Amino acid sequence: MNPTFTRFKTLRKVLPLAMLLFGATAVAQEKLPLVSINVAGAEFSSGAIPGKLGTNFFFPDKTYFAKWKERGITLVRFPLKWERIQPTLGGALDPTYVKYIDDMLVQANTYGVKVILDVHNYARYNNEVIGSAKVTYSHFRKLNELIANRYKNNPAVYGYDIMNEPYGAADQYWPQAAQAGINGIRVYDKKKPIFVEGRSYSGAYTWPWYNDPLAALVDPKADNIIYSAHAYIDDNGSGQYKTAPATVDPMIGVKRIEPFVNWLKKNGKKGHIGEFGVPNDPRYLQAMDNTLAYLQKNCITMTYWAAGPSWGTYKLSIEPTKAGIDQAQWAVLKKYVGGGNCTKPGPN
Repeated sequence: MNPTFTRFKTLRKVLPLAMLLFGATAVAQEKLPLVSINVAGAEFSSGAIPGKLGTNFFFPDKTYFAKWKERGITLVRFPLKWERIQPTLGGALDPTYVKYIDDMLVQANTYGVKVILDVHNYARYNNEVIGSAKVTYSHFRKLNELIANRYKNNPAVYGYDIMNEPYGAADQYWPQAAQAGINGIRVYDKKKPIFVEGRSYSGAYTWPWYNDPLAALVDPKADNIIYSAHAYIDDNGSGQYKTAPATVDPMIGVKRIEPFVNWLKKNGKKGHIGEFGVPNDPRYLQAMDNTLAYLQKNCITMTYWAAGPSWGTYKLSIEPTKAGIDQAQWAVLKKYVGGGNCTKPGPN
């Protein structure tokens, strides 16, 4: 989700979107982190490219990850802007922006936090969709080659989310584009998990209607694809929570994620909920609690949207206040940090 990007997640005669899940090859029976967070900011201000650090986009300060590690968070999804990391389509990575990423990863590694690098571009580059004449599959593959070549041996990099929320005109091209992205990563990185989001904003509820073609994606080098869905539980699933409804079904989060989980089970795939967030409302908080219990039962990681040092008064933010007071959402999330006995990604 991007604060400067107006998201219109239409239902198309079915209910909204979905939460996130997680997967990866378990190491030596190490428990899966079933609660993780999005640390947003580096992808802000799509209208200001390249933009200025600290004004248009933001990276965490040198001790940012320490506070989350103290709370038990060991995995973050970190959105990036394609036009910043690669200013010329098909060209080299930008040394300045990449240095910010490198420094962030050094800090993450210092505090024992793993990072999923997320290209947060909605299957577009400068508003042209991947698969069009201007932004080809080869361009997208090349981007992923460059990223994997740079970070294949970085100890802080957990995996690669190759593209955030394809939608609209990009949908028809996405299965072939996703395969190109997978192939690009595997030129250099043969092991780390690759997170693949779905068409129509990667909505969990609508996943089976739009994403059957993604089941045919192949990863012959590692067989380590993790499908990542998003879910919000406001009335239209947009995550904007513009109106306070009269009632909130306490099981609404579970209901919106179940179609995705059932699709994973049917196709024998691994999953992850890449985005899920609620405002400070006791009814939504109860629904999130029930959702986390369901995901824990199925060994699916949920990456909360959002954290990050520059959200201000954003209603879904879990950044502590300047006085150090935790947000209400964190009280629910922390119940599940370190929970479960999952050693490999679900669903179970």
